[in-house]
Amino acid sequence: MKIAFSVYGNSWDEQVDIRFGRAKGFFVVDSDTEQTEYLDNRAHIDSKQNAGIETARMLVDHGIQVLITGKVGPKAGKILREADVRIFGGIGYESIREAYQMFKKGLLVEQKELL
Repeated sequence: MKIAFSVYGNSWDEQVDIRFGRAKGFFVVDSDTEQTEYLDNRAHIDSKQNAGIETARMLVDHGIQVLITGKVGPKAGKILREADVRIFGGIGYESIREAYQMFKKGLLVEQKELL
């Protein structure tokens, strides 16, 4: 399963960014192999509008199945939901490593309703 974390940088010890559409990037973990990759989101950071929508499309195009972030707006959330991406919101300031362990233990709450 491909899990994406909105992040400030490309390391297990980076903090999870509470922003979604304007996050600097996404740290992606394949939970089956533990391999990681980094998706740069700088192209969407300075967008005057639709940053979340374009970011959601990028994640769907990369086959992301789970997203761990702070908050996803309704338009981006709709795109992610239509692609069956599970969204876990309300995360901020923990390291990617801590958030990943919390997810594996079932301690994160899935964002079922769009904001």
